Amino acid sequence: MILPNGVNKEDFLKAISEIEKIVGTKWVFKTKEDLDLYRDAYSPYWDELEEPIPSLAIAPKKVEEIQEIVRIANKYTLPIFPISTGKNLGYGSSAPNNRGDVVIDLKRMNKIIEVNDKRNYCILEPGVSYFDLYEYCEKNNLNVIMDIPDPGWGSPVGNSLDHGWGYTYGQYRDHFGAHCGMEVVLANGEVMRTAMGALPGSKTFAENKYGYGPYLDGLFSQSNFGIVTKMGFWMMPKPEHYTLAVLTVPKRDDLIPLVEIMNYLEDSSIIGWPLYRSPLNPEYGKPMNPELKSYLTSKNGKPDIDKIQDYAIRNDIPYWQIDIPVYGNKDSVEANINYIKQRFTKAIDGAKVKVIEDYDLPLTKKQAKSLKHKVTLGIPNLEIFWLSTRGENFGPKDGHVWFSPIIPRDGKELLKCQEIYIDTFHELGMESMITPFSHPRTWMYRAFCFMIGFANSRTDKEKNEQMRKVYTTMVKVAAKHGWGDYRAAPPFQDAVSGVYNFNNNILKRFTQELKDTIDPNGILAPGRGGIWPKRLRGDKNA
Repeated sequence: MILPNGVNKEDFLKAISEIEKIVGTKWVFKTKEDLDLYRDAYSPYWDELEEPIPSLAIAPKKVEEIQEIVRIANKYTLPIFPISTGKNLGYGSSAPNNRGDVVIDLKRMNKIIEVNDKRNYCILEPGVSYFDLYEYCEKNNLNVIMDIPDPGWGSPVGNSLDHGWGYTYGQYRDHFGAHCGMEVVLANGEVMRTAMGALPGSKTFAENKYGYGPYLDGLFSQSNFGIVTKMGFWMMPKPEHYTLAVLTVPKRDDLIPLVEIMNYLEDSSIIGWPLYRSPLNPEYGKPMNPELKSYLTSKNGKPDIDKIQDYAIRNDIPYWQIDIPVYGNKDSVEANINYIKQRFTKAIDGAKVKVIEDYDLPLTKKQAKSLKHKVTLGIPNLEIFWLSTRGENFGPKDGHVWFSPIIPRDGKELLKCQEIYIDTFHELGMESMITPFSHPRTWMYRAFCFMIGFANSRTDKEKNEQMRKVYTTMVKVAAKHGWGDYRAAPPFQDAVSGVYNFNNNILKRFTQELKDTIDPNGILAPGRGGIWPKRLRGDKNA
């Protein structure tokens, strides 16, 4: 039996007995088979003593049950870790921060409280998935779209609280930014509603973020100050027409003017999510062309950018390609497509813009099935997992951990970022996972995310140890250049939060002072976001 940190077996068994009386024995999970579902499938500590395996999992149905669980947790100093639904793969999955923590699984709290397609919002419990919400809207012919992540099995509540992102217009892609109002069970068991929700009988819970007084909602994202049991979200009205255009440019440095124009188009709401990539990258599962691959190390072990550029031109391969979704009515979409063509072809020699999808909405089932990017119209799916089944290599890796630094939305900075990471891998004596044609992730509304997926192993502990060292090295390298992760798996949250250290770690000191005040027994998700309660803090401020 795994015990929670600081809790003896006798007290743990008493706590379990009391919790079973609240939620029923059926919803208290104790067996290894049940608890394996709450392991991080991609843990960089797989089968090591440091792997954060829970001691228990509980699935309450009502807010009142959560309140009672919190009171029992305080009584026995039981560390509890709330989750919603989905997997959070690459960022810790459903596992807690620490070995022995008790998972509070909110999957049974799955009420769609309200969807309003006249005022374009919804109010949800944490157990509602993107699939659930989409099916509800379709069944009831509601004229709204919920911006979604990939894959679609996650929860709007959980995804937004972890600062997840999506694929439509920027103001909706920022899932926490698109939330409005929340209900929270605090560490003392009391229920608090924020903003307009604090007004009894409020009619604008999900329509005005601020209400009156301090804005508190941000305290409950990527943190451990409460258990969120309800959230409102702003939704996107369904457009009348949808077009997907593809932009290609021939040269690496074309990225610099390209990004400037794309920023203008996106910030003016002329376009939705721009998907950046390079056709020099092989298709998923396919090997890279041997000649091109040789140029990645042909200049003293580093890439020869001139030869790569020459290869692209000789083989008529665009250096960059961007998929550009445009929404509106048919006339406005057509006008915007013409404007997009004009802007790029005037500014960049060899730029080409081609329309590849053009639909009136609502889509037929056949059209929806054939969409290149279903997520751009809020259609949840699991197709991202098909990628690993394509090509000649059917041997999947055991998993990955995401390193996700935020960099400026600037072409020069992206090219600089490529070079710095390539140099870092070279200094570490490793094959670089970054190339001169690695692209940014563009979910962020006003910044780029330049991700690296570090592979882990379920059998090779030395490989996992090396990966952990490389990850923490990359965190420091990024911070040195003014880039910081926006999200991290539990084993790396201290390292990531540790570089946000302006003025002698004032941010961490402030949040930990809040922690000690709001949660004096340190029961709620200790360590999440790098925020530790006093009893477990030790030298973690160092």
